Formats: sequence, structure tokens, C-alpha cells
Amino acid sequence: MALIDDIFTAGVIGAGGAGFPTHKKLVPCELLIINAAECEPLLASDRYVMRNFAAELVAGAKLVAESLGIGRVVVGTKRKYTEEIAALRSEIDTQRAAVEVCELDSFYPLGDEQVLIYEITGKTVPPGGIPIALGIVVVNVTTLLNIFRASQGTPVTRRFVTVNGEVGHPCVVDAPVGASPEDLIAAAGGARVASYSLVRGGPMMGRQYPGGVTGLGFGKADGGLLVLPSNNKIFTLAAQPIEHVVLQARSTCIQCTLCTELCPRYLIGHVMRPHRVMRSIAVPDSAANTAGAVDALLCCECGICELFSCPMGLSPRRMNVLMKGQLRASGTKPNTEIRPEQSRSREYRRIAQSRFIERLDLGGYSDHLYDCVRLDPQQVKIPLKHGVGRPSAACVAEGSEVAVGDVIGYVEQNDVGCLVHASIPGVVTAVDAEYITIRRAS
Repeated sequence: MALIDDIFTAGVIGAGGAGFPTHKKLVPCELLIINAAECEPLLASDRYVMRNFAAELVAGAKLVAESLGIGRVVVGTKRKYTEEIAALRSEIDTQRAAVEVCELDSFYPLGDEQVLIYEITGKTVPPGGIPIALGIVVVNVTTLLNIFRASQGTPVTRRFVTVNGEVGHPCVVDAPVGASPEDLIAAAGGARVASYSLVRGGPMMGRQYPGGVTGLGFGKADGGLLVLPSNNKIFTLAAQPIEHVVLQARSTCIQCTLCTELCPRYLIGHVMRPHRVMRSIAVPDSAANTAGAVDALLCCECGICELFSCPMGLSPRRMNVLMKGQLRASGTKPNTEIRPEQSRSREYRRIAQSRFIERLDLGGYSDHLYDCVRLDPQQVKIPLKHGVGRPSAACVAEGSEVAVGDVIGYVEQNDVGCLVHASIPGVVTAVDAEYITIRRAS
């Protein structure tokens, strides 16, 4: 199929965070959902795309629907995004597109694709399953922009990155793939504090770098960089050694069940009960508790249980991740035969995103970012692995001259991986197992 070939050639992956190769994800289905919910607090890149590239988004949605024979296309977004919705509706009318816009409440994690599917359709993806089991495919709004550009022959060499927090000018940065955190921060006016820590992604599910990081290049799935005080709760919790977290779970968990009652996967009907996982850590020899530990395989790692729910300040998410790793290593699979039963109290247990922002001491930062700064650094460090899947194999060597868009990392089309392209013109100065470094020609 021509569109799928174009998507592979352009190196398109999911831009919302997970980074699944789009040429493997797009298949004929009944419903295409465009995820425009901007899941994490403080991020604004997808909203910027919706406001400024509505024509390309609508054209891309039409193209995907026509190419794959999809009967229904829905954009799922937050009702409060009034400007973005107006831009999309205007283009839908102009292009006479069969695209719906579904306006939803603002809560976390609305951008989780399984939560978004439930909000739009009232259906729950089977435990351990993927959306296509319901005849649904979900793509992020920025991914859709890249799909449209791929159809025009343009590979993914740049992406929009929200740079927010303790910076002089919080903004969206139009950055080449492989840009460094230092260059991104400089593009946003520099750090306002001498001592800070970084989050690559959003505050709830992003990767944390206490004290900062060097030698990192941002990839195609990296949509955010947060500069935050090092004493913020998200860093202090993550800094605790896992041995200490396990001891806390054994000695301090009061089995109040709040982590379960507010778990978004539990509320849509999955047998995901973090309090049972915590109990399995505390009393590992109990047969009932061992069975309960299997729930961890359904954890989406959203962080609600540890950053919002637990009154004891424990880390159910880290326990879920620990148990999930052990179960997968032993070959244990989730129980996919259980029919999901949605919680009747779900409507009252959804957590407004504004409450999260205040709980994490992030209320001083805005996600209403309108300015976009273009970044053209002297050097990029382009990852060979972007999101889910296998890394590409470098097909350039040190000393090679490259132009923007040249393929520098290769995978076969049937692989779960993506092609990697040069994002600046220049000379390859280093190639290792993780990165290809390019320095701009002087």
C-alpha cells in the first residue's frame, strides 16, 4: 500500500510517547481515533499543532481513512481547548471531511489510549489486548501531521518539544531530532535557577534526570522537557532505593484500597488492583496474594497511585513495575478471559488535571504556550532507537557528509522499528551503539 510505504520511508513513529512504528500500527479498521488530548500536565506541543496545522491534520485524516477504508474518524480532545477545536472544525467544514470532534472533560490520564477509547465509545479494550481487538486504531495528533508530511515525501527530521518549568521563556521549540537538553533549554530562555532536575516527557510518566543530564539527544517520541526544582515530589519519590520502597510496602501499606479505587485501568473494567500487588509484596508466600500480583501486568504506569492516591506516601507504581518485570521474566501472562466490568463510580473518581498540577507543586507553570522558537543547533546526537521496537542499524560512518533527510539508520520494513534520517546538514563525527552524532558544516 502506497501510504504505508510512504510512512515507513519517512520514519514515522507514534509521537505521543510510546513511539510504536506507525507503518506497523495503521491497518484497516472500523474507527480511527485521533488522540488530541495532550495527556500530561504542562505539555502544549499537540495543542500547538492543532492550532497551526489544522489543514494538514484534516487532510491527513481523510487520506488515512480513504487509504485504509476506515468508515469513521473521531478526534478526541479536551472541551477546554476551544481555539484548537475551532481551528479543526473550520478545516473540517472547508474540506468537507467526514471527521468528528469529540469534546471531553479534562482529567488525567485522558490521553491514555484505552481511557480515550472508553470515553468516546463506552467500550473497554480487553485486558492485555490492543485497540484493534475492538476494530479501533488510535494515533496521536502529531503523528497524524507526520503521516500527512510523509505522503508529501517529507521524512521525520524535526519535532515540536514543549520546554516548560524553570526557564526564562516557556515555549514550544521546533527542534531537529537529536537536539540536546542544553540547546532546548537555551532556546527557551535558559534556566532560571542554578540547581535543577529534568524530566524528558511529562511530569507523571516522563523519564527523570535528577541533577540534569549530558550526552542525551532527543528522539522522535520526545515531546517535552521540564526544568524543575530538584526537591519536587516527583524526584524525591523516584530517588528512594528500590529496596527501601519494598520495605515501606511491607511495613507501612494500610490496605486502604485508594490506589485501586482511583486506578484508571481498574475504573474501565480491568482487574488491575494495586493494593493487591502491594499485599503480595508484604506477604509473598500467600497463594491468594501471589495470584493478586498478576494484576501488575495490566499497569499502564500512569502514576496516579503513587503521586496522588496513597495517603502513606508509598509507591505502588514502582511495586507494579517491579512485579511486572518479575512476572514477564517467568513467562506469566495476564488473564485475558475476564470480561471487563466498568466501575459505576468512575465518573466521580476521575481526577481533574488541575488537581494533579496543584498536588505536584506545579501550579506556578502554565501550559497555555503560544510561542514557538525554531532551534538550529551546531550539533545533534540522533538516537538509533526511537520508542518501541528494535534500534536501526547505522548506515553511515564517521566522516560521512550528510544532508537533511538522508537515511542514516536502517531497518527492514517488516521490522518493528523505523528508519532514521539526518536532521541537520553536516559531517558525522561519531557513531556508536546508541547514537549518530552530526556536526553542522561550518
